[in-house]
Amino acid sequence: MLTILKLALLQSWETSFVALRALRRNKLRSGLTALGIIIGVASVVAMVAMGNGARVRIQSQVASLGQNLLTILAGASHSGGVSGGLGSASALTLGDAEAIRREVADVVAVSPEISTSAQAISNGRNWSTSIVGESPDYLVIREWKLASGSMFTERDVRAAAKVALIGSKTAHELFGPLDPVGQAVRIKNIPFAITGVLASKGAGMGGQNQDDRIIVPYTTAMKRITGDRYLRSINLQVVSSERMDAAQQQVTSLLRQRHRLAADREDDFNIFNQKEIADTVSEVTGVITLLLGAIASISLLVGGIGIMNIMLVSVTERTREIGIRIAVGAQPSAIKLQFLSNP
Repeated sequence: MLTILKLALLQSWETSFVALRALRRNKLRSGLTALGIIIGVASVVAMVAMGNGARVRIQSQVASLGQNLLTILAGASHSGGVSGGLGSASALTLGDAEAIRREVADVVAVSPEISTSAQAISNGRNWSTSIVGESPDYLVIREWKLASGSMFTERDVRAAAKVALIGSKTAHELFGPLDPVGQAVRIKNIPFAITGVLASKGAGMGGQNQDDRIIVPYTTAMKRITGDRYLRSINLQVVSSERMDAAQQQVTSLLRQRHRLAADREDDFNIFNQKEIADTVSEVTGVITLLLGAIASISLLVGGIGIMNIMLVSVTERTREIGIRIAVGAQPSAIKLQFLSNP
């Protein structure tokens, strides 16, 4: 048994020695063979990694919106044949938001939303930014933490208080390295006391910078800034992902009832389900990953064909050598091993 093992090791060493000697003798051919394999495998790995990276990036942007999120947008307004786009219709009211909070058991947090843009002035600087009216539930819905300070309260909402949260980008532009908490910022010539600074979230869906904003109580936004009587949207958090579809159906039925829509009329609002968005994104990015992998596989196939051609030329050039080896008693498996290790 020991003798057989020694013979096997000796044969292996001899094959390796012959292969290394042949590789040194045919450097260009060996390099091209290795290059074909390297390029093919690297293409597959790179393309699949790009696809997976894109999927993770998009999924993280969807997740940054919050967990178990339903967003209700007002429908499009139509006037003189001109459509104002989603969110422009006067359809959603504070009463709708309160009714959802009271009557839809699967909804655990509600934040009516008003948004506009305005020039913010403070500390001798000014910056054009988004002004968003929300409820204290907003940070819970969006799973958004504070870098410093605190969120405004329900009491501030009832009093339409002049208080605000400021995004990290806006804080940097207006205050630089200073702590904005306790400072004042003027919006449309109205002074607001800053109660907290939002933690940085970066870009959201559509590439919008989520950190470039100032958040105030929605009642303050409606009464003191925009003068609107209707909401642009309502953000909802559902108790669990399994109840998302059921909650969406309940909200749809409730709003249709409140808006007195007949059975043959379309909804005057739109509900966006985060779970459906996430599922669609996963499906699309999965297809993209497969497509990139298929394209990269072509490179691998081309490299393999090139290697096959080189092997064919090598065998053709060495037919006499093969014949001599067979004549002196070499086994076919040993000959195959030699050509695989030294193409």
